[in-house]
Amino acid sequence: MRICSILAAGIALGVGPVAAAPEFRNAIVIPGGAADHLPTATPGANTNRLGGFLSDLWFDRRTNRYLALPDRGPGGGTIPYDARLQEFSVSVDHVTGAISAFQLTRTTPLLIDGQPYNGLNPRRLGGDAATLGRSLDPEGLVATRTGTLFVADEYGPSVLEFSPAGALLRSFPPPSNLLPRQADGQANYVDGRPAIVAGRQDNRGYEGLAISPDGSKLYGILQAPLVEEGGQSDGRRSRNVRIVEYDTASGQSGRQWIYQMDAIADLNAVTPGNPFSATNQGRSIGLSAIVALNATEFLVLERDGRGIGVDDPIGKVPVASKRIYRIDIAGATDVADISLAGLDTLPPGVSAVRKALFLDIAVALKAAGQPIPEKMEGLTIGPRLADGRYALLIGTDNDYSVTQNGTGTQFNVCADATRAEQVALEAACPAGLALIPTTLFSFQAD
Repeated sequence: MRICSILAAGIALGVGPVAAAPEFRNAIVIPGGAADHLPTATPGANTNRLGGFLSDLWFDRRTNRYLALPDRGPGGGTIPYDARLQEFSVSVDHVTGAISAFQLTRTTPLLIDGQPYNGLNPRRLGGDAATLGRSLDPEGLVATRTGTLFVADEYGPSVLEFSPAGALLRSFPPPSNLLPRQADGQANYVDGRPAIVAGRQDNRGYEGLAISPDGSKLYGILQAPLVEEGGQSDGRRSRNVRIVEYDTASGQSGRQWIYQMDAIADLNAVTPGNPFSATNQGRSIGLSAIVALNATEFLVLERDGRGIGVDDPIGKVPVASKRIYRIDIAGATDVADISLAGLDTLPPGVSAVRKALFLDIAVALKAAGQPIPEKMEGLTIGPRLADGRYALLIGTDNDYSVTQNGTGTQFNVCADATRAEQVALEAACPAGLALIPTTLFSFQAD
């Protein structure tokens, strides 16, 4: 079934064979040292470096503009970084779908009561691990027909609505089963196992957000299984990831469904060295984006943690999975009131969403001679092309080309195709090396 048929008709059909795999067209590389438009007296990685900003991606076909979302910043929640929204333009060849002429046009701070949200974790920002306050790790983004923005946050996991100017309008209450809790029931938005015994895993909250074509529903997708939902009550052993539905009018969550990630046995079968252990299933494999096609069907980006990035700047480790699946929630069991604690498999009577491979990104990029980045996170359906097909855009999160040691000291990561070095944060890269770029890929999709 073709994207153009789905978007044009807005009808729900069962998941079946895809007419043709999307075809790679080209890529735009945005230099890792580029700056955004946020005013600052101290330019640098933690203030205005244009990095991490394709953590999610949205094409507004009403205005022909692109919106992009940076995550919590180069410090991974330990260094202050003001939350923001990036807006850019890009030219799309209406015959081939090739992209060119990237230009950043606007940077909009995300504000609560006039103050910027910040990427610092709640304990560092407000002194209380149980209160989110101004802490925000933005990972999912959609825009409405009226211009308001919905953002999915990984800390909560939370869904928030912002005005076009970036001011908070509403914050939706998360489902109670997703809240990270200690054994005493206290919320803890900072720590991971063993302090957390239930709810979303640390740094594995909402990773993507979709909106229904009529604007009445939102769909948040977690990056990984809940911390207790796996064998031995360990979500790292599970492949069952939750999708959560919200009503946009009331802000209340409703149904939940299970998306089953690819099994590590299948990934080990195609990856040298059988690198994935049992606890890699629900930790090293994850979901990064979700896009609605109609009322029941979506595209979902599933990936491993391998590829070119700050931990592997020259891509020495073989990639196992960067894939987009087309899924259908019709017929899947509502698991909002069903716990999968202690289970690797689904209990009798519980059905996951149906999925079918739409695009194997890694295979397509390798065939085109392209490098394969680690964090492919942004996904959007772009303009309709002359032949009725669509441009499909995929963006990367380059982690600002910054890493840090155990004491919090940050370093720029500089690399070329064969070697890499870490240098002081604001120091120039050695000759011949450059910061890891952000990449925007274009495919032509039926």
